[in-house]
Amino acid sequence: MTQTRRDMLKLAASMAAVSAIGGAGRAEGNSEMYGLIGQMTATPGNRAELIAILERGTRDMPGNIAYVIAEDRADENALWITEIWDSQESHAASLELPGVQAAIAEGRPMIAGMGHRFETTPVAGV
Repeated sequence: MTQTRRDMLKLAASMAAVSAIGGAGRAEGNSEMYGLIGQMTATPGNRAELIAILERGTRDMPGNIAYVIAEDRADENALWITEIWDSQESHAASLELPGVQAAIAEGRPMIAGMGHRFETTPVAGV
């Protein structure tokens, strides 16, 4: 996969947003956190509604340190989601939560596609 300068700038902006969160810290007894940065494209005109669905459906997820939804400045239909978890297992478990399942079902018709997806190991800044 070839990364363009624009892709790298988007990634840097997403990471800057994560660094700005601050204060959460590492989970007790866990030395390796898990992170995801992903791009999602909404069907035309549905980005704000999709963001609202994601925001409602991702509250109170055990093990979640940060879940940042950001609008892409260059594409009016795209958004970036940056997640930080205390472990990869907590992330996997979150996908079974009723609120997350409901958000997936409600939002699916508004998703035109998935773009870049990066898995990370957060080590500082949270």
